[in-house]
Amino acid sequence: MTFSCKDGVLEGVKIITPPTIFEDFRGDYVEIYNRDIYHEAGISTDFKQDDYATSTKNVLRGMHGDDKTEKLVKCIYGTLHFVVLQADESHPQFMQWEAHELSSTNRKQIYAPAGYAIGYLVLSDAAVFHYKQSTYYHETKQFTIKWNDPRAKIEWPIENPVLSERDS
Repeated sequence: MTFSCKDGVLEGVKIITPPTIFEDFRGDYVEIYNRDIYHEAGISTDFKQDDYATSTKNVLRGMHGDDKTEKLVKCIYGTLHFVVLQADESHPQFMQWEAHELSSTNRKQIYAPAGYAIGYLVLSDAAVFHYKQSTYYHETKQFTIKWNDPRAKIEWPIENPVLSERDS
């Protein structure tokens, strides 16, 4: 498989297949980021921080974001229903969203520009979500949009997810 970078439905969102995926009887090897290749594809972000989160089935995290942080996200274990939402009130696509299945088997990545909220629901028994950020994390500078905000009408494949206090 080779690198691909396609535009998402929302302006600036990119759907990426990583540069190198190699599988054999021992397992697999995945190159999840190569600055030169991503820069050539128009993602010239200077990423500052990498994070990951672990969660179990039916946990919904998000929708969170801020007006400065670009993110490159992926699921490195398990399967997620991932949503990215345009959260800039001045943008013509405000409250529009797109959803993708991210998994350790499809290896898709999503690039989300600043001003977008992201969130995900864990579909597998457990999952590990990895994300690169263009800024250092500051929870107090983030916004939260309720996962079931009636303005967005996000179609989640669950009615009663497991939520943090922040996301409730």
